[in-house]
Amino acid sequence: MKKTCNSSFLSFITFAIAFCFAFAVVAADGDAVVVKITSAGTGPPVTKDTKYKSMVTLYIENDDGTKTPAGWSTRKEDGAPVDQPFEFQPGVGLIQGWTEGVLQMKEGDRADLHVPSHKGYGTRPMGSQGGGGFYIPGNSNLWFDIEILGPVGGGRSQDL
Repeated sequence: MKKTCNSSFLSFITFAIAFCFAFAVVAADGDAVVVKITSAGTGPPVTKDTKYKSMVTLYIENDDGTKTPAGWSTRKEDGAPVDQPFEFQPGVGLIQGWTEGVLQMKEGDRADLHVPSHKGYGTRPMGSQGGGGFYIPGNSNLWFDIEILGPVGGGRSQDL
């Protein structure tokens, strides 16, 4: 005698598997660095072996998706005394989320880089609360408005 499964049971199992998969994808996205290109560049991809110049403004990303200035920018238009590019090399002295994000960019790109707190500063507050300069509360999701201007000195980091 053959056993058969009824179609409603199979539909339920299919739905349950799809739901669990979708939930895992959404949960993973909350843990991922997200890069949204706002102006595409034409240069080569960013790599770990090059030191770059960038213009950056840092925000705290609020739970509702809005942003609050954190008090640090290299742009005069966003509060810096003068435009002053920030130099960095991916993977060297940076938060994990910054490196993961910029490695998804090209020279000349401008992007919103969304960094979950555990790939930023985690539970540690940074800066000076109530004082001058910037402040990042512990457990803050970060939002960087970053533009990769190009390599420092026009060459690879080992040439600098």
